[in-house]
Amino acid sequence: MKMRHYLTMAASVAVLAASWTAPAAADENKLEELKEQGFARIAIANEPPFTAVGADGKVSGAAPDVAREIFKRLGVEDVAASISEYGAMIPGLQAGRHDAITAGLFMKPERCAAVAYSEPILCDAEAFALKKGNPLGLTSYKDIADNPDATIGAPGGGTEEKLALEAGVPRDRVIVVPDGQSGIKMLQDGRIDVYSLPVLSINDLLAKAQDPNLEVVAPVIGAPVYCDGAAFKKGDESLRDAFDVELAKMKESGEFAKIIEPYGFSAAAAMSTSREKLCAPQ
Repeated sequence: MKMRHYLTMAASVAVLAASWTAPAAADENKLEELKEQGFARIAIANEPPFTAVGADGKVSGAAPDVAREIFKRLGVEDVAASISEYGAMIPGLQAGRHDAITAGLFMKPERCAAVAYSEPILCDAEAFALKKGNPLGLTSYKDIADNPDATIGAPGGGTEEKLALEAGVPRDRVIVVPDGQSGIKMLQDGRIDVYSLPVLSINDLLAKAQDPNLEVVAPVIGAPVYCDGAAFKKGDESLRDAFDVELAKMKESGEFAKIIEPYGFSAAAAMSTSREKLCAPQ
């Protein structure tokens, strides 16, 4: 009986040991899987200048351009992008539909707990697009909350939606907008009073709209400056670490700045902070 008990315990320990080591083995093999696959599947939002998809289907924007170059250096020849709402990106990553998120998904403690972020890549502040002359005098999310007639459009599951709700804007006055073009159209049609996105995204949309009846308020008073990073599935930290090594080399050589600064982003801003700082509880 004692021998049988010992063997049973030994078998249990072996099973537990196997279960503990399996995730690490899977993690270490991820980069090799992507090399063999020939591409990395990335989630994007089609929100220039962070991400963009041309009429020919070509994926560009600062975040995919950085990711494409880093993956190429890691031996993964290309990236294949799929457009996703911000609120669906992390669930899609966790479900294995994406290998990484490169979409201006800003780092926050709750997101840092759900994914494995790279070091910072793109930094930006918040902005409002609204009617010329800012008739309601909206310069902060609190201004919207305090005006019972003001409505705001924002990406579903995105930073701007969360900032509006945290400022006290009622749920029924925070309108989920599927994409930037829809947000500007809703603003033009009077269906919302303000559309909120990062400064560079709003500026890009208004430059394309060429509507003299719209203007930008930036930065939004009281809103923080955020930075994103490439987000990887928990358990894929070895892939994230390899990504970070190449990212650091590019920052040091100046190649990082050459990619992102033509889009209007500051390399110095990304290099002035860290994942540790951005993920720390506020």
